[in-house]
Amino acid sequence: MDSYALLIAATLNAGTVLALASLGMLINERAGIVNLGAEGMMLCAAIAGFAAVVHSGSDLVGFAAGMGAGALLALVFGLLVIWLNTNQYATGLAVSLFGAGFSAFAGIAYVQERIPPRPSFAVPYLSDIPLIGPALFRHHPLVYLTILFALGLIWFLYRTRTGLVLRSVGENPESAHALGYPVRHIRLLAVVVGGALCGLAGAYVSIVYTPLWVEGMVAGKGWIALALTTFATWRPARVLLGAYLFGGVTMLQFHLQGIGVEVASQFLSMLPYLSTIVVLALISRNPLWIRINMPASIGKPFYPGA
Repeated sequence: MDSYALLIAATLNAGTVLALASLGMLINERAGIVNLGAEGMMLCAAIAGFAAVVHSGSDLVGFAAGMGAGALLALVFGLLVIWLNTNQYATGLAVSLFGAGFSAFAGIAYVQERIPPRPSFAVPYLSDIPLIGPALFRHHPLVYLTILFALGLIWFLYRTRTGLVLRSVGENPESAHALGYPVRHIRLLAVVVGGALCGLAGAYVSIVYTPLWVEGMVAGKGWIALALTTFATWRPARVLLGAYLFGGVTMLQFHLQGIGVEVASQFLSMLPYLSTIVVLALISRNPLWIRINMPASIGKPFYPGA
C-alpha cells in the first residue's frame, strides 16, 4: 500500500508543476495571446530560483526570483507581440530557444551546487492517517496553494467584472476597445502574470521537485503545459485535472519499475508525450467543440483604430 501512497504523492507533486504553468498559459490565452515560450521561461526561472536559494538560503527568495525571471521574459515577449505586432508563434519559439540557451550558459557555475535540505511539511493529525496521510497531506504548501489558486481563478474569470473584461478582450478585442477598455495594457498584464506563474513552476522544479540544477531539467514540461490548456478547453478546473492526469502518467514509469514490471525504460519515458499526442488527436476530431470553447480572438493581433 505504501507504494500506492508514494505514487499518489508523486502525482500531486509532478502535477503541481504542470498546473502552475498551464494556469499561466490559460490566463494568456483567455486574453487572446498564445505564448509558446513557456519552456524557456521555466528554464530561466529554474536557474534563477536555484541560484537565489544557493546564495540566500531562502525558498521564498528563490520563488520570487523565479517569478521575476518568468515575468521579465514574458514582458519582453508581450512588448514585442502586442506593441510591435511581431508574430506570436515565432516570438514565443524565440523566447523558448533563448531561455534554453541562456539557462544552460548561466547554470554552468551551479551544476555542482547544493541547496540547504528542505524542511519536511505535514498537515497536523491528517498526515498520520494510514495511506491517505502520506499520499495527500505531506506536501510542500505550494501544492495546496496551487489548488486554491485554480479555484480562485474560476471565481475570478466567471464571477468578477475584471475577469469578464479579460475574457472579452480574448473574445472580441475590437468591442472591448470600443467600450473604452485598454486592450493592449490588459493583454500585457495577462502575459506578465502568466509568465510569473510559469516562472513559479520553473522555480518549483529546481527548488522542491528536483532540488538541484541540471541543464534542460524542465524536460518538456512547458510544452505539455501548453497542450494542457487545449486539452482542458481553457477551463481552470479541467487544467487542474489534466495536470494531475499527466503528472500521474509521468510518475507511473518509476512506479512500474519500482514494483518490478519489466517494460523498456524508453517506452516509459515517452509515455507523457505519447499521452499528449493522443489527447490532442482525440480533441481535434471534434473541431466544433474546440471552436465553441476557444477564445475567438486567440492568436490574432489587435490594431487599435484599424
